[in-house]
Amino acid sequence: MTQLPPFVSSGQSPLAARKLAMAHGSYQVIPDLDLELPAGKVTAIVGPNGCGKSTLLNGLARIHKPRHGSVILSGKDIHRLPARDVAQKLALLPQENSAPEGLTVSDLVRFGRHPHQSWLSQWSGEDQRALDNALTAADVLDLADRPLDTLSGGQRQRAWIAMSVAQQTPLLLLDEPTSALDLGHQIEVFELIRTLSREGKTIAMVVHDIVGACRYADHIVAMNNGRIIGEGIPQHIITPELIRDLYGVYCDVIPDPGSGNPVLVNFRQNPTG
Repeated sequence: MTQLPPFVSSGQSPLAARKLAMAHGSYQVIPDLDLELPAGKVTAIVGPNGCGKSTLLNGLARIHKPRHGSVILSGKDIHRLPARDVAQKLALLPQENSAPEGLTVSDLVRFGRHPHQSWLSQWSGEDQRALDNALTAADVLDLADRPLDTLSGGQRQRAWIAMSVAQQTPLLLLDEPTSALDLGHQIEVFELIRTLSREGKTIAMVVHDIVGACRYADHIVAMNNGRIIGEGIPQHIITPELIRDLYGVYCDVIPDPGSGNPVLVNFRQNPTG
């Protein structure tokens, strides 16, 4: 099992977990976890099915209340903050999304402005600018009047991300943003995530594609059985031993000739196969 050094807080993370324990009913998913998201970076949370990745993300987003421990958002306990304050600092794109039939891309993205409005407020010039900027950032401006149900999978996912961008939060949490997408659409979404990071957002994404995580993430958090068993930049932590601990398979890890990022090859069920 990969050994982690003792947790030491940097005190600079915009979102952190302290001694976090999460459960579904009587079943404990995460027993005791410390985590800090590096500011302005893309963090990929990887690991096998059922290891607690999505539960952790929902805990960080205040969707799932912890059994004990705390989530710290901008230096404050997230459960002590008003819901509007949280929504102005953090946007979550869950794994499953649905929208009413006939809803256009523009209609969907407008929902991202709700945390900045009250029931008395009118749609403002600032709201319109945020809408236009989000459509442009996600490269769906030319699709603004198209119904969501007429779009490809990659286009729809970019539209949902545009809604999160319109929320104008410094933090963006994405649960399997490339799930069920083909390779071309996966790259489309990953490239958008990199662009948003370059513009200053702190992003955490749960992903199954560890090759994509190595290529597009600055920081990787590897989870198994509700615990973090490896954490750091891809070049430092992605090793054959870590992959064995995560997935129970053997492989070789070589550097990408262009980027130096780790590439996994020669997968097998035993060391010599």
